Amino acid sequence: MCDTCGCTQPDDAVTIRKAGEEHHHHDHAHDHDHAHDHAHAHDHEGRSIAVETDILQKNNLLAERNRGYFLAKNILALNLVSSPGSGKTSLLERTIRELGGGLPVAVIEGDQQTMNDANRIREAGAPVVQVNTGNGCHLDSDMVLRAVRELQPEENSVLMIENVGNLVCPSLFDLGEARRVVIMSVTEGEDKPLKYPNMFRSSQVCVINKIDLLPHLDYDLEKAKEYALQVNHHLRFIEVSVKSGEGMDAWLTWLRDEVAAAKA
Repeated sequence: MCDTCGCTQPDDAVTIRKAGEEHHHHDHAHDHDHAHDHAHAHDHEGRSIAVETDILQKNNLLAERNRGYFLAKNILALNLVSSPGSGKTSLLERTIRELGGGLPVAVIEGDQQTMNDANRIREAGAPVVQVNTGNGCHLDSDMVLRAVRELQPEENSVLMIENVGNLVCPSLFDLGEARRVVIMSVTEGEDKPLKYPNMFRSSQVCVINKIDLLPHLDYDLEKAKEYALQVNHHLRFIEVSVKSGEGMDAWLTWLRDEVAAAKA
């Protein structure tokens, strides 16, 4: 049991494979030991002292290793996070198609089960590896490392890491990304940032999706931004409709600017 986030993660639960492969590859070396670890020592007077191990230290060290690899290869790694149904995969599909190969993109897809999203990304035209976490509710830096070894993204490219749909647990785990992009849709309610502050606080960009639905919803876009800025006043907003294409130019411009900045 993972006491940090409540997920159960047997050693053989994680599956990493490329879309289109028929076999299931189980990696039995997975180590998901980010539970709270309390060791007990005694002082010279015999009193018990609880010593709490940094439960995220191992993940963070490996995340720095990932980050160093991405920097060396000039790979812009983005961690896409959201609740289920906000449109992460649809945003990736449209991004890949609109870039049209002008900017190489590779994708790591995180879901508890199925190859559905990886198959969609492959059809959109990008190399992709699916990570199925079993009962796990987030990706960690070890899963990303093993997925990258399988994926072998090009130098001078973008690596999109689509995390498991969850606004709680993924906020705790650095994957080695350069930027964390939180996606919320106008169907979710304006107060999402107040309910899940850690995710919005740890992100640099907030993509607000499905704005084509605004005329049909009682949703206050400016209030949603106001709430998000209360949590993180540095947060940048990009408003898009993946369905209609509105706002996609702003998203792609930001993406290209980040790639240029990384090269510089």
